Amino acid sequence: MRRYQSAIVRFTRVGPFSNLLFNLALLILSALCIIPFILVISISLSAEETIQTYGYRLIPKIVSFDGYAYLYRQREVMLRAFGMSVLVTGAGTVLGILLCSSMGYVLSRLEFKLRRFYTWLVFIPMIFSGGMVAGYFVMTQVLHLRNSPLALILPLCVSSFNIIICRTFFRTTIPDSVVESATMDGAGHWTIFFRIVLPLSLPVLATIGLFMSFGYWNDWFTSMLYIDKPELLTLSAYLNRILENISYITSNTQMAGITQAELLARLPRESARMAIVVISVLPIVCTYPFFQRYFVSGLTIGAVKG
Repeated sequence: MRRYQSAIVRFTRVGPFSNLLFNLALLILSALCIIPFILVISISLSAEETIQTYGYRLIPKIVSFDGYAYLYRQREVMLRAFGMSVLVTGAGTVLGILLCSSMGYVLSRLEFKLRRFYTWLVFIPMIFSGGMVAGYFVMTQVLHLRNSPLALILPLCVSSFNIIICRTFFRTTIPDSVVESATMDGAGHWTIFFRIVLPLSLPVLATIGLFMSFGYWNDWFTSMLYIDKPELLTLSAYLNRILENISYITSNTQMAGITQAELLARLPRESARMAIVVISVLPIVCTYPFFQRYFVSGLTIGAVKG
C-alpha cells in the first residue's frame, strides 16, 4: 500500500521547470483576461482628441473625465436604467434559484417515479431549443408580456444546466439518511427542502446565482425583442441602443442634413461610451470576490473522489 501511494506521488509530482511553465502560462492567460478591461478604463479616461489622433492606448496621453461628465449630465436616464438592471437581476436571480433548486431536488429523489422522464425533459432543451420565433410568439401572443418587466425575467430564470448542477449536488452531497429521518419525524417535502436542504446547499446556490446574475446583468438581447418603452430599458440595453443609434446616424449623415463635424460634436463621445461599459461592469466586478469561495466549491462538488 505504501509503495502504491509513493508511486502515485511520484507520478503526480510537478518538477520546478514544469511548475515555472505552468505559472507563466497562467500569468499570460490572466493578463489576456484583464488587459481588455484595463484598455476600456483607459479609453474612458482619455481625452477625445487623443483618441482621434493616437487611437486606443493602455496609458492615456491626456487624462480627461469628459466621458464621466457626459454620464453625469445623463444621470436621470442612467439611474433609471441602472435601477431597472438591479430590479431585473435581483428578482430574476432569486426566482431562478428557487425554480432550479426545487426542480433539481425533485430529480435527485430516487423515490420519484417520473424522475427519468423529467430528467430527459430537462436535458433535451439544453441541446435542442425551440427557436427564437417560438419563444417570441409565446411571450407576446400567449402570455402578452411585451413591454413588461416579466419579459426580461422569465426567459432566463430557468436553465437546464443549472438544474442538472443542483440535481448532482443534492444527489452526491445531501445524505439520504437526513431526508429519511426528517420524513420519519413527520416533515413534508417542502419543510425538508426549505429547512434542511437549502441551508446545506449554499455552495451550489451561490454558483447558479452567480451564473444567473451575470446573465441578467449583461443581457441586452431580451430587451431588444420585447421592450419598446425607454423607461424599461436595462443598463446593457441602453448602452446597446446608444451604439446602434450612433452607427446608424454616422452611416447616414446626408439624411441628417448636417456635416460630419457637426454630427460628431453632437454624438456621445468614445470615452463616454467606454465609461458606460465601466459603470455597467463595475457592480459585477465588486460582487464576484464575495461569492468566489462558494463558486469554486460549488463547481467541484460531485467530482470523482478517492
